[in-house]
Amino acid sequence: MTLEAEILAAFPAEIQIPATLVAESLAAAGTASPRMLVVLDDDPTGTQSVSDLPVLTRWDVEDFIWAFGQAKPAVYVLTNTRSLDPAEAAARNREVVRNALAAAGTAQDIGSGNGALRLGFVSRSDSTLRGHYPLEPDVIAATVAEVSGEQTDGVVLVPAFPDAGRVTIGGVHYMRGSGPDAGSLNPVADTEFAKDASFGFANSEMAKYVEEKSGGRYGADSVIVLDLNVIRASTDPQITANAVADALDAATNSTPIVADIVTENDLRALALGLAEAERRGKKLLYRVGPPFVRARIGQEIRNELSGAEAYAGYTPSTAGGLIVVGSHVGVTTRQLKALTEQHSAARIVEIDAGKLLAAETGTDSAGDYLGHIVDTVVDALHGGDVILHTSRLLIKTEDPAESLRIARTVSAAVVAVVNRTLKTFPPRFVIAKGGITSSDVAAHGLEIRHAIVRGPMLPGIVSLWEPVDGPAKGIPYIVFAGNVGDDESLAQVTRKLSNTF
Repeated sequence: MTLEAEILAAFPAEIQIPATLVAESLAAAGTASPRMLVVLDDDPTGTQSVSDLPVLTRWDVEDFIWAFGQAKPAVYVLTNTRSLDPAEAAARNREVVRNALAAAGTAQDIGSGNGALRLGFVSRSDSTLRGHYPLEPDVIAATVAEVSGEQTDGVVLVPAFPDAGRVTIGGVHYMRGSGPDAGSLNPVADTEFAKDASFGFANSEMAKYVEEKSGGRYGADSVIVLDLNVIRASTDPQITANAVADALDAATNSTPIVADIVTENDLRALALGLAEAERRGKKLLYRVGPPFVRARIGQEIRNELSGAEAYAGYTPSTAGGLIVVGSHVGVTTRQLKALTEQHSAARIVEIDAGKLLAAETGTDSAGDYLGHIVDTVVDALHGGDVILHTSRLLIKTEDPAESLRIARTVSAAVVAVVNRTLKTFPPRFVIAKGGITSSDVAAHGLEIRHAIVRGPMLPGIVSLWEPVDGPAKGIPYIVFAGNVGDDESLAQVTRKLSNTF
């Protein structure tokens, strides 16, 4: 028996809940006026669990009006705040919420057409607990209160991402092992992600994590824990929904709430309970991992897209594709190794972070260095795919702000190369590996403003965006989180899209 099975033996068995049941409950609750979730995504990889939803990389009121006009149950806003310092992240969250509320106030005739659009807010962040917490939900709650007068009763933390091996059991967040460690269950504080230079942490027990990251403002004993005894309270979904809602009765003044999640059915059970709590009048915000929104809106799990589906509606270019790798976590480096070993026809081009940073203060021009890289990439795209990666030696400092500055400098170089390549010789497809990398490549490298996320390229992970405007229209864009997939995943996605692999 595995460790996970041993731990789960103390809790009730999983309850089967169809996505249609969640969708029906939301439809019944939204008859008076339509409701849309605005998902503030701190990097673009949160879209990997959903399909057919609008995505914004800009958040002017007019952008929200376009997104709301798609008449979907959620819209993703790419804030990229994981790459910002706290003050910048707070300002960006505040601006997004204000503009969304302003747009919603004018959104008559959307959905049911019976009034202005009602919004719920989701702060989507990392399934391995990195990011600006509790700052981001704090700012969202404060801004909603300032604009509408509505006070937040509870902030629901659901970092679980079962598709990628992140689960929460007994209030403890775990990461499943892969490869030779398959079958193991590791507390997330014991993984490489807890040592992040900017967002490190020491606790895997979610209540203690909340106390740690809030500096004691929320004590561990003040956190409401919805363990599997509540999430799986009954085989009757309504009884389970009531059990969840009952557990939230005491929530007030942004009480932290954490939930055990092991499966998609657990997420759907939670979704029913949260809907019931909101029906009773609770005002909730959500701080979550990628699959929460899928369950919360009652969306089915979409099958992975084929290569043909990725190009549906467009004639693929004869140029090679561009695979951009910026993430430095271990699984990304292993995926890059597997891809370069298998894809012998691809040209490999490295952006040397050391040379780039030296050029900032030295006699060499960073522009000249990047210009040479662009020329190399463009020339190679005429003959096949190009793997563009940053040097694998991560340059770190003891100062989190300086670490972020270095990361931004390297990311800006990647963006410049992608943008100049796009304007010179557009690639057949673009894959971006890593959260900050994929965000910056989308918003600045490819100049995507509005897109539709079509679905996953692998089961439950890795999303395909269809840019609907700008110079990248017609080029499939693949958002690939740094910390998901096995060693073969990057090669598998590339093989689907490439005409030379």
